[in-house]
Amino acid sequence: MAKYKKKRARELKHDQFRDTTMAVLDRVGDRLAGKGQNILYGIVAVILIAGLIGLFVWWRNRKADEARAAMGRAIAIHQTPVSSSSTPGTPDEHFSSEQERAKKAIDEFQKVAAKYGDPYRTEARYFIAANLLYVDRSKGLTDLSELGKNSNKDIALLSKFALAQAKEADGNFDEAAALYKELAAANSEVVTPDSGNLRLALVYSKQGKKKEAADLLFSMIDASRKAKDSSGEPAPVSQAVRSAEEELKKIDPARYDQLPPPPPPKLPF
Repeated sequence: MAKYKKKRARELKHDQFRDTTMAVLDRVGDRLAGKGQNILYGIVAVILIAGLIGLFVWWRNRKADEARAAMGRAIAIHQTPVSSSSTPGTPDEHFSSEQERAKKAIDEFQKVAAKYGDPYRTEARYFIAANLLYVDRSKGLTDLSELGKNSNKDIALLSKFALAQAKEADGNFDEAAALYKELAAANSEVVTPDSGNLRLALVYSKQGKKKEAADLLFSMIDASRKAKDSSGEPAPVSQAVRSAEEELKKIDPARYDQLPPPPPPKLPF
């Protein structure tokens, strides 16, 4: 009897659940009655929107691939060594002067800037300005100065570095030094503090400020030799620091000898 009551209770509970479920479905059916066409339109709209989004994503990726390829071609021209004749194993295109190469590079970067949006447009503008230094130096300096204020921080730093190098080459050492100080203080991976400080030390040396140059080089090298990575091992030495070591040896060998010894090289095992 007890087992029967339990079984019957389960059956009644099941029937109650079934009745409740059917009632809910009936109410939903009543509400949707006559709305089948609207629902169908809604489903079609969702499918169309999803298709448009997919098409836009495909188009955007294709344009990005095109932009990267165009930038790659322009940068390859920008980096082509100047030579009176082509070298075996290299592309046929060659340039007999920096001016000739710069003009061709500018043409290619202008195509990128005209056809594609950021970040490619701003990157192309930076390369155009850098190449203008060889064909229209005044405009190149002006454009680099303007790009140094760009909201794209990487482009702004690269533009300031190119501008500082141009100022240094023109003998405007005070302006170059101010820019190198700013770059070193930015603590960026694009233009590292070591790169900024190395160029600053070289400017000091050109100005006859040998002590200031030696002090800055010594500080760079000393900090590098004491630096540790995340695992507590000696940190890798940057190319800028290696160049600083060579420069300090030349301008103040006695000061170089006061440096702590370099850390032992890492074993390959």
